[in-house]
Amino acid sequence: MNVESSMIFARLSPARPNRPLTCLAFSFWAITTAPGAAAQTDTAALQTLMQRNNCTACHQIDKRKYGPNFKEVAVRYASDAKAVATLAAKIKAGGNGVWGEDPMPPQPHVTDADARTMAELIMALKP
Repeated sequence: MNVESSMIFARLSPARPNRPLTCLAFSFWAITTAPGAAAQTDTAALQTLMQRNNCTACHQIDKRKYGPNFKEVAVRYASDAKAVATLAAKIKAGGNGVWGEDPMPPQPHVTDADARTMAELIMALKP
């Protein structure tokens, strides 16, 4: 470690001046890129979109309500290469008979961008 980086680190953390700056950078990287942190962020983003577009009237992320929960959807469409486009279209157009007798009414108020983002976030869910 050179003198400059030691001085920068000492200003950042005077209590531990002998700890290399790279350890601090790695710790920050490890915390911000941890899989659990990303999953929590994705779930929070999906929950926000669900509430904003009134999806929570029928769906939840991990519990069945009237329609399937979104983890079930992710499992069913996991092998479909066009799943995001398919789900985004179903969100807008609605559907019938895929998950039982209850139809999903069309959701024309959902923007194309929100439908695609929700579909991406649903497909990112892990069972």
